[in-house]
Amino acid sequence: MLKTPRNKISSRVVLTLLIYIFLPLQVSAQEEPTNNTSSNSYPSDSAQAWLVKMSDAVKSLNYSISFILLKPGVDSQPYLWRHGVNEDGIEMEQLNLLNGPGREVVRIGNKVSYFEPNVPPYSLQSSIINGPFPSEIFQRPEKLMQSYEFIMVGRSRISGRSAQQIRIISKDKSRFGFNVWLDQETGLLLKMNMFGHEAQLLEQIQITGLQVTKEPDPFFAKIEPEMLPDVVSFSPSAPLNSLWTIGYIPTGMTIVKRDFRRLSGSGEVVEYIMLSDGLVDVSVYLQKRDGNTSQENLVGTVQSDTLLTIEHGELNITIIGKLPAATANAIAKSVRRNN
Repeated sequence: MLKTPRNKISSRVVLTLLIYIFLPLQVSAQEEPTNNTSSNSYPSDSAQAWLVKMSDAVKSLNYSISFILLKPGVDSQPYLWRHGVNEDGIEMEQLNLLNGPGREVVRIGNKVSYFEPNVPPYSLQSSIINGPFPSEIFQRPEKLMQSYEFIMVGRSRISGRSAQQIRIISKDKSRFGFNVWLDQETGLLLKMNMFGHEAQLLEQIQITGLQVTKEPDPFFAKIEPEMLPDVVSFSPSAPLNSLWTIGYIPTGMTIVKRDFRRLSGSGEVVEYIMLSDGLVDVSVYLQKRDGNTSQENLVGTVQSDTLLTIEHGELNITIIGKLPAATANAIAKSVRRNN
């Protein structure tokens, strides 16, 4: 029987969560998505054509967007997102968290530079910035069609602009749904809600200001590319010979990363698996049980993420991600030893 934690979560789970928070940055930043979708592939009034319009606008227009990320239990997080294309056709981006000590990310072409408190600046080779928006919905919306249904809902007004609403629902009902509102004129995203099976709002991104210009923002003219931090290179990981197989993975999800991780603080080694459908990432941690110690089963939420940890056979399994607890439990219970 799963128990819901009240005021605390085990230290092992907290350590796991800290790894989860920072891990997607490195995984996403090293991917180099390509976009071969043509808007001519879909009827002009279809949800798919609207998503392609959004994808094209995100990469080709010069714009400055202010938006707020809202999650339960935490203060709102305001961001500034700038994008431009210079005279050589090179994309430039800036994403800036405006509250607190801040976090700034700058992309020039395929070089993404990160500036964070208490961390030396560094750069990664990538064509995307990792931020609150799922990058796949901008880069390759057609990939999401393996996992989700896209439904045209109607038009409304968001941040003073006419918008087209589209509902996104997982085909096998194993994940939360999304509502997105796209700017009628440009196709840019104006609002994104994540909702549960009972239609309750779980997370929201709300654009508060949108400015599209003919020329890139003057901010980009101040950047000296040669002064940005050097690119950090990662040695390729050796093939992982795992003893374990995940028997159930939601439709459209695949294993995008698998390796061993050492938890900070405790020094314990766990096997890490990341599942993704391009819109939702799920982290799975497998740890051999200590035969003399019983692990309490837990299920709860951390902000808008489900956090589940259970004993299953020889393992302690922790799962973190934006998905229903029942789906997380099904994934965990399907883990079995290879024959």
